[in-house]
Amino acid sequence: MAIFACSSHLDGRSSRLIAGLLLAAVSALSSGCRAQGASAPGSSSATLSPELARKVALLVRAKAQLPFNYDVRVTDRRPSTVTGYDQVTVSIGEFGKTLKPMTFLVSKDNQTMAQMNTFDLSQNPEAITSDAGRPARGGNENAPVKIVVYDDLECPFCARMHKQMFPAILDRYGDKVRIVYKDFPLVQIHPWGMHAAVNADCLAEQNDAAYWNFVDYTHDHLDEMGVDPAAPKDKTTEKTLPMALKQLDAKAREEGEKQKLDMKRLNTCIEKQDETTVKNTMKEGDALNVNGVPALFINGEMVTGAIPIAYVYRAVDDALTAKGVTPPPAVPLPSPDAPAAATETGK
Repeated sequence: MAIFACSSHLDGRSSRLIAGLLLAAVSALSSGCRAQGASAPGSSSATLSPELARKVALLVRAKAQLPFNYDVRVTDRRPSTVTGYDQVTVSIGEFGKTLKPMTFLVSKDNQTMAQMNTFDLSQNPEAITSDAGRPARGGNENAPVKIVVYDDLECPFCARMHKQMFPAILDRYGDKVRIVYKDFPLVQIHPWGMHAAVNADCLAEQNDAAYWNFVDYTHDHLDEMGVDPAAPKDKTTEKTLPMALKQLDAKAREEGEKQKLDMKRLNTCIEKQDETTVKNTMKEGDALNVNGVPALFINGEMVTGAIPIAYVYRAVDDALTAKGVTPPPAVPLPSPDAPAAATETGK
C-alpha cells in the first residue's frame, strides 16, 4: 500500500531549486569557521575588489553548475559575527529577472569561502498547520499525533489513499491518532473539485458525520461522478461537468436530510458556492509548499508522494515516541528496489 499523489504543478529547473543546490554545494567548500587573527566583529573590513568578486562568482557558478543564462552578482562586503570572516551578498537568478540574494562568508585573507546557516528551533512544528475547526476521525483533540491532510475530492490518488491508508492507520493506532482533512482542490485539472469541497464544508458547518459521509461517498464513487445514470448503455462512461455538479448537490442534500440538518441553511450554502474558505486553505497549503495531493502533515512532518505506508507508520511512530508514547511493533520497511506507485501530474 502506498501514498499516491496528484499535482497541478509542472516540473522545471526553478531558481529555488538552483538556490538549494547552491547552498549544499558551497557549504561543502567550507574548511570551517576558524579564527585567522582578524579583527573582532563590528570592525571595518576590507573592500570587495572586482577580482575577488569575480573569483567568488566563478566558484559559485562552477560548484552549483549554474546554466549560462543565470547571473551571479557579488556585492556588499561587510563585517560578520564570525571571527575571521566578513560576509558578502551573492545574488543569483536568470538574466533579466529578479535575483535572489544570499549571504556567504569570506575569510579576511580571502582564501576561504563558507556559509553558515542558522535555523529557528523555537517554533513547534505541530503548529505549522492546525486541525482546529475541522471534522476529525480517530482520537480527540488531545491525541498525541495529529495528521492534517490536504485533500482533493476529485483526485483519484486521494480516493485510493482514503480507502486504503486511513482505515489501516486507525486500525493500527486507534485513538492515539487524530485525522482531519483540509481542502486543496487542483482546480487546473479537476473541474468539480472546488464545488465538492464547498459542499463538504457546507455540511461540516452543521454536522461532522454529514461531512465525513459526504467525503466517503465522493471518494468511493469517483468513477461515477458526471455519468448520467439514465443515459443509454453505450453512453454510460461519458462524463459531463453539469451532471457531476448535480450529483454533488443531490448527495449533499441527501446527507443533510439524513442527519436532520437545517435544510434552509444548507441549501443556501450550496447555492451560494462561496469559495472563500476553500481558497484560504489552498493559500495555507501553498505557503507550506504543498504542490500535490494527498499531502499529509504528521505532527508537522510533511509526507507526500508515492511511498509505501510503512514509511507513514514510521513517521507516526517517531511522533509518538517524541511524545513519550510507545508505538506498536515496528513494521519492516520495504526493499529499496520495490516498485513505486504511479503518480498523476497536471502536465
